[in-house]
Amino acid sequence: MVEEDLGEATITYEGPDGDTVEKNVQNEHVAYFQDHWMVKTGEDDEGRDLVRRIPASRVYHVERTVEQFEREVETLRDQVQSVADDLRSKLLGSGGGGSGGSGGTDRGGESETLHIDVESGKSVTDDEGSESDAQ
Repeated sequence: MVEEDLGEATITYEGPDGDTVEKNVQNEHVAYFQDHWMVKTGEDDEGRDLVRRIPASRVYHVERTVEQFEREVETLRDQVQSVADDLRSKLLGSGGGGSGGSGGTDRGGESETLHIDVESGKSVTDDEGSESDAQ
């Protein structure tokens, strides 16, 4: 099996004794998660990964070599878009957050527009006399 070289990363952080530590690892062995940098430091006798969690506040910087910077940016853009979609559906009410049903999203289907009269707070459709069935 041929392994693809994903490059290297250097993480520079403040160690427990206050000294600056610089560690070089393979790119796939460093990740940021829940306000911590995680670095693979080795494996135990059973082949399980040993990971050091370093609080982000103690990390000075992380340098990575990447094949194409565009791929890194695209991944970040996809993550931001996912969060934005989640927020949009929660804030704008996409159908209750359950499974199935008619969500308010306009992806791949028709979207439904709901008009609300700001003075009365009642739902108004484009048809005349639609307020009568709101009570």
